[in-house]
Amino acid sequence: MNLNIDFLAWRKLALGISLFLVIGSITSLIIKELNFGLDFTGGTLVELSYPNGVEVNAIRDTLSAGGYEGAQVANFGSNKEVLIKLPGTISDSLGSEDSLGSEIVSILKQKNIEQNIELRRIEYVGPQIGNELRDDGGTAMLIALAFMMLYIAFRFQSRFAGAAVIALIHDVIVVLGIFSLLQIDFDLTVLAALLAVIGYSLNDTIVVSDRIRENIRAIDSEDIQKTINISLNQTLGRTLVTSLTTLLVLFSLYLLGGELIKNFALALIFGVIVGTYSSIYIAANALIMMGLSKDHLKEEEPENSDINNLP
Repeated sequence: MNLNIDFLAWRKLALGISLFLVIGSITSLIIKELNFGLDFTGGTLVELSYPNGVEVNAIRDTLSAGGYEGAQVANFGSNKEVLIKLPGTISDSLGSEDSLGSEIVSILKQKNIEQNIELRRIEYVGPQIGNELRDDGGTAMLIALAFMMLYIAFRFQSRFAGAAVIALIHDVIVVLGIFSLLQIDFDLTVLAALLAVIGYSLNDTIVVSDRIRENIRAIDSEDIQKTINISLNQTLGRTLVTSLTTLLVLFSLYLLGGELIKNFALALIFGVIVGTYSSIYIAANALIMMGLSKDHLKEEEPENSDINNLP
């Protein structure tokens, strides 16, 4: 199927939408900030086991009434396993993790939710460890961006590297902005999802960039916008099929995977949607704004061009 969609006719509108999303995301990150989860802020993790299963909402309401407001409760594997995340430090009155675990179990038993409650484990994450995790995660993201830019500059051309990094930064900022605006918990699973979003978006952008590069060499035209439009149409089917099949899996994870990976799946859903958009409009827009031309690729003709022409 040969498509002839004039994508770049809307590039100024797309640029305006992207600027609005990025500025809005940065504003939200400054004003509302991210709602960091227990992994980053520090707190206590309690795992309980129920022989017959239990509703997490009932546990959450009981803990709130017992003085543990803000407790995060989720099923862990099945409705018989429950994971409770308590923000803050252990109070001096409780003294230790074991005392806190015993008090949690006592509160739940008093409300007759279930008498046979087994305390599987209790762990405390200090705020210092949380800060280190946050810093290390941010560093990992910056290192990933730097190495990707170097690889693309080596494999393609510096303008393609710049366009790819602009698209990646756009995707990360928008996803972070959505999490900040909606105040969704940002934990280590979401950070892992962001790194996956970077890889996914880069894959889409490289496919489009490779087709643009080959068409600039193959098509005898000085109209770069026309060549980029042809390339976007040629790769559109592959881009949409990849994105839709990925989204099917991610929606399944979000709906059926349980509370623990819900935010992970949600971050990837946002990332795939934004990444598909950016691979079409942001990277292409950036190449045009950086003045890409046929002359920039002449010097990159491979030395073994005779091999490439073999049937």
